Amino acid sequence: MQKLIEEIESLKKSEISKKINKRINGFKELNKKPDEEIFKELCFCILTANYNAEKTIKIQNEIGECFSRDSEETLAIKLKDYGHRYPNMRAKYITESCKSRDALMKVIRSNQSNNLRDWIVNNVKGLGYKEASHFLRNIGFDDFAIIDFHIIDILVKHNLINKPKTLTRRKYLEIENLLRDLGKKTDTTLAELDLYLWYLETGKILK
Repeated sequence: MQKLIEEIESLKKSEISKKINKRINGFKELNKKPDEEIFKELCFCILTANYNAEKTIKIQNEIGECFSRDSEETLAIKLKDYGHRYPNMRAKYITESCKSRDALMKVIRSNQSNNLRDWIVNNVKGLGYKEASHFLRNIGFDDFAIIDFHIIDILVKHNLINKPKTLTRRKYLEIENLLRDLGKKTDTTLAELDLYLWYLETGKILK
């Protein structure tokens, strides 16, 4: 773990830290915006599952207003036109998520994060632990780890975990605890740590 800690500490002293801090502040600002903007971010996280994040950002920017307005069929056509890999299933998930939108916003606005992720996983179709964590991070919650293959690869590379065959809930929480420990050692939140690790693995800072 020491080598990875040193790499993160080096980035914290570089210009990258300013970009990451700006991104984190942007996430926190989104939390203060109207429900419609937060719902768009939920839909972004539904769309980005098993798909390219940069392409999903483009889709969100282009047709984000349609997420809560279009029918499932119309939205599927638009997603297909933009080249999404799973237009029909993602349109279905987004349309169904509209049904739990008001309840979701009530839970988020309660500012009680203890069971928030579990509530989202259990009530919003198309979001597992990774996607729910991604959504929560993107709207300003700091204490959830987004464990995707980039994060797994860098942890494997540093011999901190063995590559899991499947990412069960138990395994997810186990890796999250390891990341939380790494965050304490580098004085970063899980939200910040994700961006540093993502940059180390990809050279990019997305959302």
